[in-house]
Amino acid sequence: MAGAAHCSLQAKRLLLDPKFEGYKLSLEPLACYQLGLDAAVAEVQLRDDQYTLDHMRAFGMYNYLHLDSWYQDNVYYVDQFGRVMNLSVTLDTALQKPREVFRLPADLNAYDNRLCASIHFSSPTRVTLSDGTGRLYLIKSGKRGNGASEKWEIMFNEELGSPFIIAHSVSFVKSDTHSLAVLLLRVEKDELDTKGSGFHVTLEWVTIAEIIKEGDHRYEIIKRKVLQGKSVPHYAAIEPSGDGLMIVSHKPFKFMESERDKLEENDDEKVLNEKKDPLYYWQQTEDDVTITVHLPQDITKDDIKVRFSPDNICVTLRDQPPLMEGKLYSSVDHESCTWIIKENKSLEISLIKKNEGPRWPELIVGDTRGEFIMDSSQCSEIAESLMHLTSEVMNPNPEKEKPPCNAQELEECDAFLEDGASLCRFDGVTLKVTHIINLGSNQYLFSVLVNPREMPCFCLRHDVDALLWQPHSDQPENMWEHIATFNALGYVQASKQDKKFMACAPDYSYAALCECLRRVFIYRQPTPLSTVLYNRKEGRQVGQVAKQLVATLEANDPILGFQATNERLFVLTTKTLFLIKVNSGN
Repeated sequence: MAGAAHCSLQAKRLLLDPKFEGYKLSLEPLACYQLGLDAAVAEVQLRDDQYTLDHMRAFGMYNYLHLDSWYQDNVYYVDQFGRVMNLSVTLDTALQKPREVFRLPADLNAYDNRLCASIHFSSPTRVTLSDGTGRLYLIKSGKRGNGASEKWEIMFNEELGSPFIIAHSVSFVKSDTHSLAVLLLRVEKDELDTKGSGFHVTLEWVTIAEIIKEGDHRYEIIKRKVLQGKSVPHYAAIEPSGDGLMIVSHKPFKFMESERDKLEENDDEKVLNEKKDPLYYWQQTEDDVTITVHLPQDITKDDIKVRFSPDNICVTLRDQPPLMEGKLYSSVDHESCTWIIKENKSLEISLIKKNEGPRWPELIVGDTRGEFIMDSSQCSEIAESLMHLTSEVMNPNPEKEKPPCNAQELEECDAFLEDGASLCRFDGVTLKVTHIINLGSNQYLFSVLVNPREMPCFCLRHDVDALLWQPHSDQPENMWEHIATFNALGYVQASKQDKKFMACAPDYSYAALCECLRRVFIYRQPTPLSTVLYNRKEGRQVGQVAKQLVATLEANDPILGFQATNERLFVLTTKTLFLIKVNSGN
């Protein structure tokens, strides 16, 4: 993780409601429709050798219902005959039976070690499909969800080794070439792991490009890279441009190196070891920054070129590549910046801060070749500012109004099994981590595709609330945006011991979760009241209320799939597809 920028998630205070009073159970009826399936869902039970928690998370808790976010209320599943079945809804009162749009060529029942079939919708006309045996299909679907005219055509298929499920895929055009990037998830035996579970998790990043030769169009694999970790990722998605990858996981992932990469890395380490001394030293006050650079003996004043701009600096010696160049941490008054050559043959550069006061944690963004020197008065000042946070006594003032937190007073639903989760962004070229966020106790809850042209959003628990975050890979200053809040949902979901899936509407109007059997819980956003309601305890009028609704399905089979749209919830069991009308259409 060396060289990665350590970031944090900034919640928008306007999207938080500190006065939220909780959900009121509503008894209003929910319209629920059900469709019997012609054939059972192609559920794959875990085998005896798939006994770890990672196997359960990746395959045992797999969502067999796939939502096509490019088209409204359009869902797919694979049945036991290898048929990809589609249900597209326009009117709840005129539901059609799910219809076949594609049939997998292989006889799935002939494979003993297969996984569940998986589908991902890369674009409005492209689908990636795995049959669970280790074969990947790229499908040209045409416009989907428009009745009998939908026909899927295989553009590419290839055996890619051991069985996998598709975690994510994107379709993009680069240099006038159409490409698809697919993320394949595997849990594999690890012979070297004698103390742990004996397995590791791999994410294979496969890039498939359209090759045109003599008028012949075909797709070929142009890149395969593998990441390895020790836990199944909660979230893994490729950026829309195909230039990077984001992963939320309990344990870190890293790219597996080829022998050539290892040799190159060893060479780089040798070079770094040879340059042990910092390239420059820098100090700062509230008003300015001073940089000192040691110069070679034969350098004169005429050989030095220093260019200042409000946000950048460039230092060049003779006609060599820039010695220092890059974006400054903060803006400077570039017209007041100066440089001189000191008697000891060193270059001293003075930068005048535009914003007085704030300390800079780094000089040039991402440049680790310099060393910051702090004087004794600054050390004393920082130590004094932190003094109130420490004490030699365990509880120096037990009578004060807010005593220290006592872990024994925490409720069971406040405890997290995984405190070490992190969010990492990997660069697709260097294959190194560029950004990292330590999520700490911000428990991962679920992901949702709000805009199919963007990366999937992920929902994290923040205190009692659940906050929805939209990654923006093309906005370095706003890479993770807080776009919605589900009040108290973080606390509420922790009490549901039997929950299996969570989801929310793409317009954030409600969140929902289902248990392994029958019950579905819906949590609406607060809405204004049409009648007057008083809080008797506080003697004030309540302006809005958030409703909780509960639906009980008429089924004894376990829930295998769960998807939410703005109007409906789709719930899939072994032999039935349920539609719950949550919101009325516009």
